Amino acid sequence: MFYVISYDVPDDKRRLKIANLLEGYGTRVQKSVFEADLTAVHYADLRERLARVLNAEEDNVRFYRLCGECRKGIEVVGKVGVTPEPTLMIV
Repeated sequence: MFYVISYDVPDDKRRLKIANLLEGYGTRVQKSVFEADLTAVHYADLRERLARVLNAEEDNVRFYRLCGECRKGIEVVGKVGVTPEPTLMIV
């Protein structure tokens, strides 16, 4: 499934940890926005790892799940396009 993941984290140290974690799962498309193709297992793993870093009282991470048809409707104005679909998938 394709996800757009955004975050708002006021603490510099936690924000860096979260950004580094997300870079292992997807592509940064803006300073606090990532796009990622995640299997159910990878999504669950990411959520578990984020839970260890996040402060639920202060931080906000949002996951927007997009279907294949919705993904085709993404429009980008500017220099960076939408993250391409993976061409190789190892099962």
